[in-house]
Amino acid sequence: MTQEKPTTRLAATCGALAPVGLLLIAIATLMPLFSGSFRSLDTMRWIYGAGALWMLVCRLFSPYRGADLRLRRLVRMQAWSALFFVAGTVFLFVPGTAPRDWLALTMAGAAVQIIASVMIPARMAKIAKESRK
Repeated sequence: MTQEKPTTRLAATCGALAPVGLLLIAIATLMPLFSGSFRSLDTMRWIYGAGALWMLVCRLFSPYRGADLRLRRLVRMQAWSALFFVAGTVFLFVPGTAPRDWLALTMAGAAVQIIASVMIPARMAKIAKESRK
């Protein structure tokens, strides 16, 4: 295969800090469950929005610059999951929406994130195995 282009320091830092956004989203999603109601909705929506924005910024500044198209697509899928979370944030702030709206987008973003998180290391291992031959 061709030589991989080195990642920048910013891309490496953003890639390492992206899980902080996922943690903020998870904390905000679990807040109504632990409080027993949506009384903490104001706090929850800001924490969720901060996590979604954090994820989006980190995913946009950490693109894959290598030659493998499948790996590039999988990394791009992570950016799409961040966009799902941002869309969920919009539904948290729009009055008159039901909790199922933002929760559905959160579940969709989580599903895409899980698939990409499982497939990226598998693809990287396959590329490394092929390059050793």
